[in-house]
Amino acid sequence: MSESREQTVEGQAAEGQAAGRDAKGRKSFDVHPLLMLLSVLLAAALLTYLLDSGTFQREGPQIVPGSYQPVPKAMDWAHVLGTAPAVEGTASPAGITTVLNAIPKGLARSAPLIFMVMFVGGMFGVFKRTGALDAGLDHLVHHTRGNVYLLAPVLMLVLAAGSSFMGLISEYLVVLPVLLSMADRLRLDRLFAVAMLLIAAKIGYVASVSNPVALPIAQGIVGEPIFSGFAMRLAVLVVFISVGIGYLLYRIRRSGFTRAQFDYTAQPMSRRKRAVLLVIGVSVGLMIYAGQAWDWHHTELGAFYIAVAVLIAAVGGVAAGEAADAFIDGMKGMVLPGVLIGLAGAIQMVLQHGMILDTVVNGMTRAIDGHSPWMSAVMIMHIEAALDVLISSTSAKAAISLPILWPIGQLSGLTGNTVVLAFLLGNGLMSMVSPTSGLMLAMLAMAKTPYGRWLRFVLPLTLSLAVLAIDFLFVATALQAAS
Repeated sequence: MSESREQTVEGQAAEGQAAGRDAKGRKSFDVHPLLMLLSVLLAAALLTYLLDSGTFQREGPQIVPGSYQPVPKAMDWAHVLGTAPAVEGTASPAGITTVLNAIPKGLARSAPLIFMVMFVGGMFGVFKRTGALDAGLDHLVHHTRGNVYLLAPVLMLVLAAGSSFMGLISEYLVVLPVLLSMADRLRLDRLFAVAMLLIAAKIGYVASVSNPVALPIAQGIVGEPIFSGFAMRLAVLVVFISVGIGYLLYRIRRSGFTRAQFDYTAQPMSRRKRAVLLVIGVSVGLMIYAGQAWDWHHTELGAFYIAVAVLIAAVGGVAAGEAADAFIDGMKGMVLPGVLIGLAGAIQMVLQHGMILDTVVNGMTRAIDGHSPWMSAVMIMHIEAALDVLISSTSAKAAISLPILWPIGQLSGLTGNTVVLAFLLGNGLMSMVSPTSGLMLAMLAMAKTPYGRWLRFVLPLTLSLAVLAIDFLFVATALQAAS
C-alpha cells in the first residue's frame, strides 16, 4: 500500500470517528466520557435512596471492625429536593441540589490534581513549540527503525517498574504526550500508545512490589512488616507484565501495523534542542526523586511543571510571548481531562453524603465468613474490585475496607500478606476498566480514545489477568498452609 493511499485511509478513519462512526464505517455507540460520568453520578444518587444508611466508628481514617450502626434516613420532599438543612445523626438521600452542588465541590476538592494536569499540558505545549520533541522522536524512530515491537516492551517494563517499585501513576501524565507523539510519528493508532502506558502502570500497581504509596497503609493495617511478601508480588509483576506486553504486541500485529512504510532518516539535532531534551530528562529524574524524598504531591508537581516550562522556553530560544501562547494552548487540551477528574470526585462525595459507603462495605464482608482460605482470598479480591468503582483512591479504600476484611481473613486462616495481595489484585485489576477512574478517563481523553473502545480493547486482557490472579491466590494460600 502506498503512502498516499495510507494517508487517505487514515483521513477517512478520522472523519468517520468525527461523524460518530468507527474506522470501518459502522455506527459507533461510544458515549462521551462527560455524559458517562454524569450518568454514574446520577446512579450514585439513586443508590442513596435504595440502600440503607449506616456508619462505622473510626479511629482516625480507619474504621473499627464490628462497630457498624444503621443511621436514620430522612426521605421527605425537602431532602429529596436537597433544600433541608443537615441534621446531626441523620442521613439523607442525595437531592437535586445536592447532586448539582457535588459537581463544583468535586472539582474544588480535586483542584490540585486538575491544575497539575493542566500545567502538564502547558509544559508540553512549550516543549513541542521548541521543536525538540519532534526532533527527538525523529531520532528515536531513526535509531530503532520504527520497530514498535522493540520500543513497546522496553517502555512498558520501565513504566511498570516505576509504578510497582515507586508508586508512580499520576506522574505518568507527563509521559503520555510523548507516547502519543511517538504513535503519530509511527502512524500507529493512539489507542496503542495509551495502552502502553495504562497497561504497564496499572499492572505495576497491581503487583506493588515496594509501592511506597499503597503498600505501607495496607500492611500497617494487617500488622505485617513493611514491604514483606516481596517475592510473591514480584512474581505477579513478572507474569502479569509479560502477559500485558504479549497482548499489546499481538493486538498491534493484528491491526496490520507494518514498518515498511516509514522513512527512517533524521535531520541533525541542534544544540538547543539537545539541551531541551537534557532538561526534560533531568526534570523527570528530579520529579521522581522529589516525590519520594521530599513528599511532593499535586501542588508541588504543578509548580514544578510551570518552572520546567519556563526553563525549556529559555533553553530552547522561544520568545516569552510565544511561550505563553504555547503554554495556554497546551492547557486548553487538558480541560476535559480536568473536568473528568472533578466529576469522579463528585461521585464519591454523593455516596458519602448519603452515608451508604459503609453500608456497602458491611454488606460485602458478610459474604466471606465461613469459607476456605483460598475462597476467602478470592472473595476479598472481588470485594475490593467492586469497591474500586465507588472509591477510586487506593489509600482510602484500604482505610475503609481492610480493617473489616482483615479480621474476617484471619478467621478464615489467611495471613496478612495474603489479604494484602488479594486487596492489591482486586484494586488494580478493576482500575483498568472502572468507569469512575478519573485519571484513566483523563488519559483516554488526552488520547482522544472513547471509553467504550478502550473497554473493548482491554477487557480480554483484564479477564485473563483476573484468572491468573485467582491462581496466584491459590498458590499464596497453599504456601501459607505448608509453612
